[in-house]
Amino acid sequence: MLARPGPHYGSMPDMATTIERSDHILIVDDDAEIRLLLTRYLEKNGLRATAVGDGRAMWRVLADGAFDLIVLDLMLPGDDGLTLCRQLRAKSEIPVLMLTARGDETDRIVGLEMGADDYLPKPFNPRELLARIKVILRRTRSLPPNLQPVEDGRLRFAGWVLDTARRQLISPAGEVTPIGGVEYKLLHVFVTHPNRVLSRDQLLDLSQGREADPLDRSIDVQVSRLRQRLGDDPRDPALIKTVRGEGYVLSASVEAAG
Repeated sequence: MLARPGPHYGSMPDMATTIERSDHILIVDDDAEIRLLLTRYLEKNGLRATAVGDGRAMWRVLADGAFDLIVLDLMLPGDDGLTLCRQLRAKSEIPVLMLTARGDETDRIVGLEMGADDYLPKPFNPRELLARIKVILRRTRSLPPNLQPVEDGRLRFAGWVLDTARRQLISPAGEVTPIGGVEYKLLHVFVTHPNRVLSRDQLLDLSQGREADPLDRSIDVQVSRLRQRLGDDPRDPALIKTVRGEGYVLSASVEAAG
């Protein structure tokens, strides 16, 4: 459970081995005690922290400064965490770790589909929160040079357009094609890393932020669904190709769409 972390000791320089710089975390939670406890705990462990109580304050501080990750509570006055997460994803790729007092699996799934990078139910141990923050930050900075993504925007490939600002897929006929959150994330990975073979582990890590279990075949299922969405013949795919023993590749050029 959320335990009182003790007095505020300030930044700790010996954390430099695990945190490259003093990362700035934004905490959005309407519980004043949680805001205080988390701020003190994160700062004690070498991070900078700013805490606010609702969405309005979140937007205000985001406009005034740069943050490396947002810890976002689901239950907030005004716009709730899901709404704020969706709005954030339309504007930015800043990592989001969602907190909630609910333990419902549906809430977790919806939060992830809205674009959250991870999900932690209350009550929680601050050490676990810190560990998850480190994992998310490390993951977002761990892409090798040949996997650095192309810039977002309106990206055209094989006649299709992926609008990353609106999170929409537009067909060659100009129609908006419905696409779920998991499919969108997977397609986003392919489109921002075109003509590069991506292993199942890389696809899971980049699209869902988790490692693959040796028996996990969910990526294969998702690729199959994505091929259907794009009209790619599963028996002889021309767009998302299988590279035997290695993974999958988006075999298409990608360019900025006007």
